Amino acid sequence: MFTVVETGIARSKAPVNGTVRAGDRIHTTHIPKDPKTGAIVEGDMTVQMRRTLENLKISMEAAGGSLRDVVQVLIFITDSSDFDAMNKAYVEYFSEPYPTRATVVVKELIGGKTRVEIQAQAWLGK
Repeated sequence: MFTVVETGIARSKAPVNGTVRAGDRIHTTHIPKDPKTGAIVEGDMTVQMRRTLENLKISMEAAGGSLRDVVQVLIFITDSSDFDAMNKAYVEYFSEPYPTRATVVVKELIGGKTRVEIQAQAWLGK
């Protein structure tokens, strides 16, 4: 069983939860949406990646952890030419030792305006 983590980030209209806790594990998924309005923050990969990572940070703190507790990240991007910009923003939020990570290029995300989506798992155990 799991519990929903109340992050304060605007909820999706879809039947999903952005962040849940199952014991010491946190499962969370984020897109570049304004945390107050839920609207997609438009912009290049740097703008969208930073907003997405800020949302991840907000969620981890709401769960009682931090980005240092993230152990695995799965990133979906819509354009392989955004890989370098994605990495530059990523290292603004993560440092050694980095979580495991996979990056997948997909055709499209949420309505065509979203360039990035991140799914992360964290462990808050001792």
